[in-house]
Amino acid sequence: MLQSQLFAKTKKTAPKDAQVISYKLLARADFIEQSFSGVYRFLPLGFKVLKKIEDIIREEMVALGAQEVYLPALQNKNLWLETNRWKTIDPPLFKLEDRHQKEIGLGSTHEEEITDIIRHRIKSYQDLPFFLFQIQNKFRNEMRPTGGILRTREFLMKDLYSFHADENDLVKFYEKVKKAYFKIFQRCGLSVICVEASSGTIGGELSHEFMVLSLCGEDEILTCKKCGFAANVEKTGEIKNCPKCKSKLEKKSCIEVGHIFNLGTKYSQVMKAVYIGQKGKSQPIVMGCYGIGLPRLMAAVVEISHDKAGIIWPKEISPFDVHLIKIEDTPKVKRVAEKIYKDLQKTGKEVLYDDRDRSPGEKFADCDLIGIPQRLVVSERTLEKECVEVKKRNEIKTKLLKIKSLKID
Repeated sequence: MLQSQLFAKTKKTAPKDAQVISYKLLARADFIEQSFSGVYRFLPLGFKVLKKIEDIIREEMVALGAQEVYLPALQNKNLWLETNRWKTIDPPLFKLEDRHQKEIGLGSTHEEEITDIIRHRIKSYQDLPFFLFQIQNKFRNEMRPTGGILRTREFLMKDLYSFHADENDLVKFYEKVKKAYFKIFQRCGLSVICVEASSGTIGGELSHEFMVLSLCGEDEILTCKKCGFAANVEKTGEIKNCPKCKSKLEKKSCIEVGHIFNLGTKYSQVMKAVYIGQKGKSQPIVMGCYGIGLPRLMAAVVEISHDKAGIIWPKEISPFDVHLIKIEDTPKVKRVAEKIYKDLQKTGKEVLYDDRDRSPGEKFADCDLIGIPQRLVVSERTLEKECVEVKKRNEIKTKLLKIKSLKID
């Protein structure tokens, strides 16, 4: 992509209402833009990152054996009445009326929808287990959306649902999902802590959250250095000693980037999603659900991976692999830079080529702000040695590499 053609206008100042660093940097680099409170636009750079996160998640879901679906955002009130959540879910649903004066809900979660699907299809224990996931917009009627894209009213979410004949089978799959989540977050450049959590209005017998340590996080967890116990304060209350080994607990601020639930038969029982077991007896399907909010994950990465100059994207979710910059617009510099640009593209690299007529200082500032993992600079000085200057975004030192043997990781 030629930077002169990229639909992005970087800014020197952040929005006045921006408090957390992720919102400041993503807005300044023109990855996102607020439409109104709690609702954001993802511009080309931001959308590329979001899609790369989506691709990673989809790969890991498919590796678990899950099949992808796409469920409606407009939801049937009658389904929510079956589970008694139409008026009780927190935050409350966005509700609207159609032209027939019928109430409709905007989906904040899809337990009712998915249970309705499976109760019409699953008949026997031989149909179980199976797993369905989707990546779709959710709508949360938040009272105080805060922190840029850390807490919003509309956001893209992956939700996976699993269906089992018994609790033992659910527990085994639940543990597999935990491992898949650790892999997803690691691929996105995050180190996470898995903690015991409150199930809230989603419900279920057991749930865990995946937390990223961050001073700007709205959640607080208690951790034990001795035995590894960790839980959300909401789950355990303000206890001082570990419930497992009695050691002193530490309180830390975190960002929640994932939440998984052992639902048991909470939804299948009331919605009559049953199957016939091996002994011919009808019994409710055992369920689990597993969520990741993609924009929040993106913001969490920026919160922990940045410096004073801008964002530092992990390799797998960066909008581009390489930021190529030409300094001085001489025919030789231009010719060599264009050749490097084309050669890198032929090797499968995504390259942002700064071909703009701007000062070196402005180009370098934009490069650091946008945060692509590797920077290549072509100038008369580097060409005197038949080299390009190479610098990794997370390092200070630069080095010269021969153009003839140029290889980019």
